[in-house]
Amino acid sequence: MRGSFWFNRRTEQRFRQFAITPVKSLKIKLLLCCCISLTVIAFTSSASSFMAWTNERSALHHSSVSGKGYSIVMNTWKRYDLLKQSIKHYALCPRLESVHIVWSEPSPPSHSLMKFLHHVIQSRSKDGRHVELKFDINKDDSLNNRFKEIKNLETDAVFSIDDDVFFSCSSVEFAFDVWQSAPDTMVGFVPRSHWVVSSRGNGEKFKYGGWWSVWWTGTYSIVLSKAAFLHKKYFSLYTNEMPRSIREYVTKNRNCEDIAMSILVANATGTPPIWVKGNIYEIGSTGISSLGGHSDRRTECLNRFAAEYGRMPLVSTTLKAVDGRNTWFWDNHTHGGGNSRTLYTHNLT
Repeated sequence: MRGSFWFNRRTEQRFRQFAITPVKSLKIKLLLCCCISLTVIAFTSSASSFMAWTNERSALHHSSVSGKGYSIVMNTWKRYDLLKQSIKHYALCPRLESVHIVWSEPSPPSHSLMKFLHHVIQSRSKDGRHVELKFDINKDDSLNNRFKEIKNLETDAVFSIDDDVFFSCSSVEFAFDVWQSAPDTMVGFVPRSHWVVSSRGNGEKFKYGGWWSVWWTGTYSIVLSKAAFLHKKYFSLYTNEMPRSIREYVTKNRNCEDIAMSILVANATGTPPIWVKGNIYEIGSTGISSLGGHSDRRTECLNRFAAEYGRMPLVSTTLKAVDGRNTWFWDNHTHGGGNSRTLYTHNLT
């Protein structure tokens, strides 16, 4: 701002000096054009830095995206009350087209459970909207099942969600809008990070960072698939193209399928994910993240998967998308020792 003020004062003095003689009016016009050009360049540079995905956004925007809404792929495991509550909640979201329940239990879903959930879907569909409900039943119990390719899926957008995680429909719809602006990337509510801890010996070694790392630095490189939008094509890539050793590791260790998907998408796009601000309500048990050594196991996943790709594909960013309609103060949010740049918007499509 001080430099800008100095520039304006000097410019004003130059204008007054040139104005003394009409002969130099051409110089004034030339100087004015230069000022305008510099302003445009500075604004363009700032905007490009602010919107972290703009380098790839033009290409991403032209990706094949249907005019339909989105499908929910919900992971569940022997928590029938939570499943019922979750379906009740998300069935009200206006652009929801279908719900696919990932079922990996030894026994198939009971007739009473299926009847109840179908009734919920029908009773909550309004204005002629019909939401399809399907159980994707798997013979084996593996976390890879949540990313198994879904045949004949009509929507390009998939909202991957756990059965115990709740976001308001307005937050989900906003995240869908953000995803439509960059449909090749992952757009989610739960960010995580990674960083290099060693670059000696056999190459770089990485560390997995949980929520507190994101809070402190304002930087992230992963959005967890427990609440994230992604393109349906990544389900096919995960199932058919991703190194088999990664899927085997996920099955054996019952962990890190979300890291595997984040790395897969980053490797395909070369761009970071997008973190969308939203209030999360988790109503289930604490799960594996509460167990001792969880961060160490995730760190091991990072390094194993990066070794499979021959590099670390994850890209870090500081951008956070926030719905400006629900925000009072528009500024850069500081998290501990770092800054997180915030994109305020409500109409990205």
